[in-house]
Amino acid sequence: MTTRAEPGDDRSGPDLSAIMSERRRLINLGYRLLGSLADAEDVVQETYARWYAMSARERQAVESPGAWLTTVAGRICLNLLGSARARRETYVGDWIPEPLPEPSEWITGRSGAGGVDPADRVTLDESVTMAFLVVLDSMTPAERVAFVLHDVFRYPFGEVAAIVGRTPAACRQLASSARRRVRTAQSPAGPGTGQAAVVRRFKAAWETKDIDALIGLLDPDATATADGGGLAVTHPRPLVGGERIARHYAEIARLSGDRTTFLEYTVNGLPGLVARHDGTIATVFAFEIAGDRIRRIWAVRNPEKLRPWRIG
Repeated sequence: MTTRAEPGDDRSGPDLSAIMSERRRLINLGYRLLGSLADAEDVVQETYARWYAMSARERQAVESPGAWLTTVAGRICLNLLGSARARRETYVGDWIPEPLPEPSEWITGRSGAGGVDPADRVTLDESVTMAFLVVLDSMTPAERVAFVLHDVFRYPFGEVAAIVGRTPAACRQLASSARRRVRTAQSPAGPGTGQAAVVRRFKAAWETKDIDALIGLLDPDATATADGGGLAVTHPRPLVGGERIARHYAEIARLSGDRTTFLEYTVNGLPGLVARHDGTIATVFAFEIAGDRIRRIWAVRNPEKLRPWRIG
């Protein structure tokens, strides 16, 4: 966010760089809490707006500006998570978190210009894999905030309590409950290089419409979920079963013909695929792989969720 100093305004004072240096951490927090880069950016904008809405004396009285900004951003996210459940009831089809490319590959979707402020880049680690974000999305808002703040960002429960509005003991219980959800949902994933090989073989089998090869790469109980948000054609409900998914994806390849190409890309820090149709990115695919088989596929087609993507 760019702030403009007015005559007599102390925004350009000695604390400005320290305040603005918190932006990247707030973006990272917001994305993990909301699963949406666009929403995370809005939260950060609102957080800074509230900071500069205070008088200079009020800002100077804040002992730890970083803690203040985190508290405000966390509370805004908590409120948004509560209202998100109601919004999801009217969302067309399944909702999938917004996928992210490697930071060096994305562009800003708001200005349309090439490149993005490094402060807006989300750090990709195990806490932003698609599988992890989907588990986070199954939690209650309070569970999610308590867990992310404590287990991912290492905030003590006393500080988490001030954000969530519960006692430290209650926040400890919320994080423990969330931790159990994560353990239950986790699958034994192989090394990154092994996952890349599985995705590469899946891509090759898909391009050649080799149904037998696709079936062999999919777990018999695999699930494929698509998110078009009513703005792109998708299968309306998750596809369950490796053979069913293989046949459906082979049909997609047949109908797409030569107009669609599949490219290997990192999606939320793990090997994934991007489908480019007539030169435009149409779908981003994220995978959960257990051993040498694909357990989950998430296909994001909602164009509003693909704005950070480009093909170099």
